[in-house]
Amino acid sequence: MGLTEIRTAVKVDLKKPADQQPLLHVRSADHTFIKHLLTFFRIDGIQTAGAPLHNPPQMLLTSPTVPFAAKVKDGEIFKVECVDWTGGQIGNNDSADDVKNIDLTKIHYLSGPFEVEGAEPGDVLVVEIQDVQPFQEQPWGFTGVFDKDNGGGFLDEIYPNAAKAIWDFEGIFCSSRHVPHLRFPGLIHPGILGCAPSAEILAEWNRRESHLISTTDLQRIVAQPPQPQNVHAGSASGELKEKVGKEGARTIPGRPEHGGNCDIKNLSRGSKVFLPIHVPGAKFSVGDLHFSQGDGEISFCGAIEMAGVITLKLSVMKSGMKDLDMKSPLFLPGPVEPHYGPSRYLTFEGFSVDEKGVQHYMDATVAYRQATLRCIEYLRRYGYSDYQVYLMLSCAPVQGHVGGLVDIPNACMTLGLPMDIFDFDISPTGPAKKIEMGACAVASK
Repeated sequence: MGLTEIRTAVKVDLKKPADQQPLLHVRSADHTFIKHLLTFFRIDGIQTAGAPLHNPPQMLLTSPTVPFAAKVKDGEIFKVECVDWTGGQIGNNDSADDVKNIDLTKIHYLSGPFEVEGAEPGDVLVVEIQDVQPFQEQPWGFTGVFDKDNGGGFLDEIYPNAAKAIWDFEGIFCSSRHVPHLRFPGLIHPGILGCAPSAEILAEWNRRESHLISTTDLQRIVAQPPQPQNVHAGSASGELKEKVGKEGARTIPGRPEHGGNCDIKNLSRGSKVFLPIHVPGAKFSVGDLHFSQGDGEISFCGAIEMAGVITLKLSVMKSGMKDLDMKSPLFLPGPVEPHYGPSRYLTFEGFSVDEKGVQHYMDATVAYRQATLRCIEYLRRYGYSDYQVYLMLSCAPVQGHVGGLVDIPNACMTLGLPMDIFDFDISPTGPAKKIEMGACAVASK
């Protein structure tokens, strides 16, 4: 160890369209699985019928149909380059037109899938995240609020317009011209990692999610079929690519069988993730890198999204699913995390009573929404716009916690805002002094 260079198993070209790069993919499908409907969940419930998806068409990690991008040895340490989740659609500028008009059929470009030597169904893939860094030639990232008519978000009924903040990276720290008077360290992590589902698991997803579609009486969109438009299946072409487009699964929700798009900010450097393996070779994929993220990623494009390089070590635990009695992924957090003293979090409480005064029964999402709105109202007093705070809470290291889930009829959720990320005092000591806060990037009319 230490005598050989760590190889880069997948390289990307930031100047080349993502859909022209054969080691990336944005769809998946198994040749035995054709009619696959996928449920789209949102943090504050399921999207209203006729309204845009909170999370747009995104793609599941991979399956036997998408060709392998590279092979790695059991126990090997290697690097993987990743484009940002939009494939480079968002620019470093002062307009949110690119966020407003984003093509949501061309997102979640993942690097992989990787064939892991010796991996078989029933094993567990142990993923050590050893490092995550932005590209040296692109030391910036973005946070977006999607337009309600094209993506939406956690609070899109209140904040329906597109907005954006660009964040400049300064070593481990970041700051933004669009949300001034803030500076904080990033807890860098991948938003997506997981192994391919088997055909049987895809069928089970179809069964249970189709059942949700057929039995729900909510006036809401609860599922979308595969999206053939703009399919990119790695090196696949012709009939195989067309098949992937027609059958392709997407990565909106994480799922218990394989993890996937979980957006867990604590899966950072030094963490170890245990993933079920369902197909030979594991077919592991990774992407959607984040420089920082608040709990909940509430604006949907809510992390500081970036392109970059992740260093991984993949090891196979033989018969691990049986030995661990594993039904869903496990992880051990790493030792790297921004530290603020317990007394340095200004914490907002939310309950299951919505902004219209409607009482909900033990609804934790309503409660977290209310905690978020209380924080927006509080910071508005200092001169920030609501959209600036919305962007801030999506990507800064805020802590979302469950307060109580047993005291009917109200669930209680809390949102902890670290006061030390600001260069002025936000402690609750009386009237606030307004400061010139500039503006976040907005879309043209």
